Amino acid sequence: MIVAGNWKMNTDLVTARTLARDIVDAIADPGRVTVVLCPPFISLHAVSEVIRNAPVDLGAQNVHHEESGAFTGEISAPMLRSVGCRYVIIGHSERRQYFQESDELIHRKIQTALSYELRPILCVGETLDERKAGREEEVVRRQLSGALQDVVIRDPDHLVIAYEPVWAIGTGETATPEQAQAMHAFIRKCLDDILDASLARATKILYGGSVKPDNASELFENEDVDGGLIGGASLKAADFATIVRAAQ
Repeated sequence: MIVAGNWKMNTDLVTARTLARDIVDAIADPGRVTVVLCPPFISLHAVSEVIRNAPVDLGAQNVHHEESGAFTGEISAPMLRSVGCRYVIIGHSERRQYFQESDELIHRKIQTALSYELRPILCVGETLDERKAGREEEVVRRQLSGALQDVVIRDPDHLVIAYEPVWAIGTGETATPEQAQAMHAFIRKCLDDILDASLARATKILYGGSVKPDNASELFENEDVDGGLIGGASLKAADFATIVRAAQ
């Protein structure tokens, strides 16, 4: 199981340190659950110092597809590695929607992350209109194929998929456990086609989209749900710790 906290554009340097300390104290020993914190770029180093001796990994919220150059305002994979990042969120729906990130660009970011031993958390998911039109599987298959086609994955631990129905992100709406399981099973089938059967079986597939302390257990009980990518609830240490315990 993996529980990753995506802090998005929240916290400053002081509050990021405090939140990281509170989370470390609240989760204590996560057991077999991998816990990942993904703060804003400016707080990566500060959070890395807080979690240095804790059972918590560091992740970033985005990465550029080039390793260096004249790309003002961007962050490269070597930079993320230098502050201790092991994971990086790629293809989040907010990046796709607000910054027009294409499947081709996401594919390039995946390749770059892997080449620097960063583990991508690849986000896929459909909008409400696409689900109402019955196109959710078509959309998710296209996103997976576009991002992963011809990508070489040698170890299932090197890739994480996060299914985030866009209609459930920050809205208070959550996919039912049945909807989540159905899509996660479909994603695993797609990975079988794109990668191979052994990787498909072992790759962690997280659910994201208004995961809260009161619905986490029910979601995580599904066979193909391997944890969660947590947004708003990751900004409250007690709530995030409760979700980690649900994963345990």
